[in-house]
Amino acid sequence: MCGRIIREESAMSAIHVAPLRADLTFGARVTGVTLDTLADPEVRSLLRDTFEERGMILFEDVEPDGGLQVAISTVFGPLKDHPIPTVPRAGGALHPGVIEIGQEPREGNIVIVDGKEVTSWLPWHFDHCYNNKLNRAGVLRCITGVREGGQTGFADGIDLHRALSPELRRQIEDRNVLYSLNLRFRDMRFGLAEGFREIQPHKRLQETIDYGKNNLPRAVHPAVWTRDDGAKVLHISPWMAEGIEDAETPAGDALLEAVCREMLATITPYFHTWRPTDMVIWDNVRMLHAVNGHDPDERRVMHRTTIEGDYGLGYFENNAEGHRLLEMTV
Repeated sequence: MCGRIIREESAMSAIHVAPLRADLTFGARVTGVTLDTLADPEVRSLLRDTFEERGMILFEDVEPDGGLQVAISTVFGPLKDHPIPTVPRAGGALHPGVIEIGQEPREGNIVIVDGKEVTSWLPWHFDHCYNNKLNRAGVLRCITGVREGGQTGFADGIDLHRALSPELRRQIEDRNVLYSLNLRFRDMRFGLAEGFREIQPHKRLQETIDYGKNNLPRAVHPAVWTRDDGAKVLHISPWMAEGIEDAETPAGDALLEAVCREMLATITPYFHTWRPTDMVIWDNVRMLHAVNGHDPDERRVMHRTTIEGDYGLGYFENNAEGHRLLEMTV
């Protein structure tokens, strides 16, 4: 199927599909997407098949328009709105479902990674790990870029599972991981980079973090799950992980740390440098993503849509009830 999808061109449109990069087993580049081409059912079917097979799509040379972002997003499912009213709605009533992610200079988190001070840095994770349901996908485009950095990284859970050593794979295969809504980097217990240091937490998120950490139930997700096509996915978010279900012990913590360390050491990522005419969608139940950060004195703004959906394998610890805050997209 992979070769068929990557070589295929729609006879009724200008859609072209190619591998994201020759050395990667995931990701596709797609050009020719407009509101007109999306009206073709065969184009929409081709895009869905490509997404299912490759895990992420980079749409190149698209019009920088919120309406097109919504149209592309809805090819893959209904949109999920952000539950917090104060989160900026970039599209307003005209383009519902589009939120703005960004901050003014020195406003957000500031950390030191690899000896460099950056903001908007995010470690490897999957969205909604702290919720019982995972959104199906995220769609991003860059509105205000930066001179250096600000790249979004993507890594394939299928590749991560294959690359994991047989011994660790055997030990983690049937385990579940606990997650909480604790976004503080300094509280990360697993897989934190050597030499990492937090200079300034995200000011606007502190109340949410404190409430989530102390009042909300923990979510549980499998460390490895199997797709309908038989492929196994290593799906662990080092960020916000609390430990292994029924093994919150030194031995259980050591196992999760070993898996996270090896996962991050063997990861084969794609880091995307943003242009105004780019849009990216990624499969949230297969891929991990991260952001490498940028100069804290620069402003960076992204527009995001989120696709509803779930793989049906997550739940809350002790059959607890959820909370509106757990519907956030991070």
